[in-house]
Amino acid sequence: MLLATRQLQIRFLHEKDVPALVALWTDPDVTRYMGGPRDEEMLRAGLAKDAQWTDEAPLGLLPVVEVVSGAVVGHCGLIPKDVDGRSETELIYVLARAVWGKGYATEAAQAVMEYAFEALVLARLVALIDPANGASARVAEKIGMQHAGDTVRPSGKVLRVYARDARRGDRALHRVER
Repeated sequence: MLLATRQLQIRFLHEKDVPALVALWTDPDVTRYMGGPRDEEMLRAGLAKDAQWTDEAPLGLLPVVEVVSGAVVGHCGLIPKDVDGRSETELIYVLARAVWGKGYATEAAQAVMEYAFEALVLARLVALIDPANGASARVAEKIGMQHAGDTVRPSGKVLRVYARDARRGDRALHRVER
């Protein structure tokens, strides 16, 4: 799958993407509201293994590539989650500090949401957001998600649940290639 927006491409993981994604997930500022930095060696090993995977699974996190520079600047995608006993699909968007404020999170999240509703025919998406993460909440709201309540995760952390049901006619299509 390749999703193309005006400034970004969202594509399958390549081995050359691993260093940028390791840097992303080990950055304390980037992961502050997501449980903190990940273990570098475990992350590197997991991503390297994922880069070898050849099947095109519809769910998972994918590298976000800046078109102008060709650099991997984020990770975005869909993850199955249990939220208060209900099976949900979570839309996740994580961007490198260097590109914060450029609108990339909104652009990537919008493209993945459209893919989820149109190509995968999912009925609903959620985003689980730390109440202190105002930037992430604004992204969710910009793509039409609404605060649907709060949930307590297995860790005991309270997160806000933003949700959007599939609707037709209110989105511009992005190119989806296989």
